[in-house]
Amino acid sequence: MTAEAYAKLHSTIAPKDFGRVAVLYGGKSAEREVSLKSGAAVIDALQGAGVDVVAIDVGDDLLTRLLNEKIDRAFIILHGRGGEDGSMQGLLECLGIPYTGSGILASALAMDKLRTKQVWQSLGIPTPLHSVLASEADCISAGAELGFPLIVKPAHEGSSIGMAKVSSVAELIAAWKDAANYDSQVLVEQWIQGPEFTVAVLRDQVLPPIALGTPHSFYDYDAKYLASDTQYRIPCGLDAAKEQELIDLTARACDAIGIAGWGRVDVMQDEQGRFWLLEVNTAPGMTDHSLVPMAARAAGLDFQQLVLAILAASVEARG
Repeated sequence: MTAEAYAKLHSTIAPKDFGRVAVLYGGKSAEREVSLKSGAAVIDALQGAGVDVVAIDVGDDLLTRLLNEKIDRAFIILHGRGGEDGSMQGLLECLGIPYTGSGILASALAMDKLRTKQVWQSLGIPTPLHSVLASEADCISAGAELGFPLIVKPAHEGSSIGMAKVSSVAELIAAWKDAANYDSQVLVEQWIQGPEFTVAVLRDQVLPPIALGTPHSFYDYDAKYLASDTQYRIPCGLDAAKEQELIDLTARACDAIGIAGWGRVDVMQDEQGRFWLLEVNTAPGMTDHSLVPMAARAAGLDFQQLVLAILAASVEARG
């Protein structure tokens, strides 16, 4: 991507012209703690830019607050269910309040890892083979069909909550039972051995990909939010042709789901050099450990400029 293309990402809207902006954060999902950190960083950046901000830690009084505070638009930095799954987007649509990020359908679809994979598979976009677990018998047949190692995931949680890498049927059954505490639908997929990449998108542009390295068995909650031994490489170390392939694949994957405004796609590369898409996040983390701010910096946007660019995208008409 050229510097010229990245330059177009910047907001050209005067901060006061955004009106009264509600930053919706916190909430009740399993990712509340991460959302509180992300929200605090976004609030600080918007206030520093001169935007009229109302901070709303989303609870039972949300509807009353949105109406009483005379909100002009919303910056959604809720992670997980209730904020990233289409329900908050639907509420805001009903109230006629423009909001950041993807619309109802793309948010709901991206939150559902299983249906995201089904859409990608239908379009020939590579994603690891998978199975749905609802019983011990499912675990046994998935182990036989997919082979080990495998990765177990609740279908609707983010931040790697409830995920586990397993190497035997006994471990798979235990991991399924654990993941079922978070979600009635549990997914198991083939483990792809090789480097992991994460690729952010902003205003229909793909930002520079980031390579992830961690001593953890996979990029888990600790590696994402707590550890200091997680390594990030940007530039990502791929040759130019391979990096372009990754960028093009990310654009196709986001287009298939209908991602708008901003988002982040997680991708594995196997030992043969092939890419495999894992999932897409429609409201990624914005903490000091987060990846979208890192990618934006590589594209020439500091944190405040990134936040304003995400907000500016909410002014554009939804397709």
